[in-house]
Amino acid sequence: MNRTIIIWITITIIAIVASVAGTAYYYTVTMKGRRRLIVSTTTSLYDTGLLDVMEEKFEEKNPVDLSFISVGTGLAIEYAKRGDADVVLVHAPSTEYAFLKEGYGICRKIIAYNFFLIIGPKEDPAKIRNLNVTQALTRIVKAGRNGSVVWISRGDDSGTHVKEKTLWVSVGFNWTFLREEGWFMESGSGMGKTLLMAEERNAYTLADMGTYLKYRNGGHITLEALVSEEKELLNVYSVIAVNPEKVPTVNFQDAITFIRFLISPECQKLIGEFMKDVYKQSLFNPAVEILKQEDSPIVKWIQEYAFFNGTECPSNYQNGHPELYE
Repeated sequence: MNRTIIIWITITIIAIVASVAGTAYYYTVTMKGRRRLIVSTTTSLYDTGLLDVMEEKFEEKNPVDLSFISVGTGLAIEYAKRGDADVVLVHAPSTEYAFLKEGYGICRKIIAYNFFLIIGPKEDPAKIRNLNVTQALTRIVKAGRNGSVVWISRGDDSGTHVKEKTLWVSVGFNWTFLREEGWFMESGSGMGKTLLMAEERNAYTLADMGTYLKYRNGGHITLEALVSEEKELLNVYSVIAVNPEKVPTVNFQDAITFIRFLISPECQKLIGEFMKDVYKQSLFNPAVEILKQEDSPIVKWIQEYAFFNGTECPSNYQNGHPELYE
């Protein structure tokens, strides 16, 4: 047979197979009637396993397949800006506010809170146990410069990293200068890997409570929580939809459905009870109902730390969904 004819027949067959495969995929998706919603999220939420439980409950009631991108808050927001995510789950209020003001984020809702922890080796060479944040970080710097301790920073522009830099500034230290000192190290990784690095080096670090409890109770680390549950260590989680006027390709309809699910009594209960029987305490505290209690001390902390102009989401960023804030 002529070589040209053989090549032509081969190309035709490949084209037919590709067409059939594409058609089959198309019908698989449409016959199932399920859409896809991409959520870029912090590693602290993902690593605990909470999102797996949320995904199961949400998909039971909605024709939507959730897909998660687990990265630090900064990168999670960058994914959203370029249209690679429909909604973000993050925990860095200053970064979130910038996301709103730039026009990319809308319909922000606070869904949960817990506390960051300053953790370190049991022997606590810097002697920070039960001190306040200012005293603890000051002692860690002094001990680090004396060569007796190591600090591990996330160094990845995550929500935890943003919090850490804010804490250093509040205590009177410049993070940019600290990171040049030999005792100050950066993992450049998520919370789980940072905890393992701190364990390996018998170091101090800042950790979110959820990931710390999982790794500690799972036997992966022996580091202890030395400073915890102070106002300065408050950690607030929010969900934000990506603005379809800014990024037309996003799945905004299902993003709003997902936000409604997260603030529903069912999901808020799920958040509060997640792994509570295992750890004997909540990894995350539901925030929706408590924010309605104006006389609660924790509400005042959340308002001071995570509200913008006196609200969790100014009206000009609510995008015609005032029902989310009733």
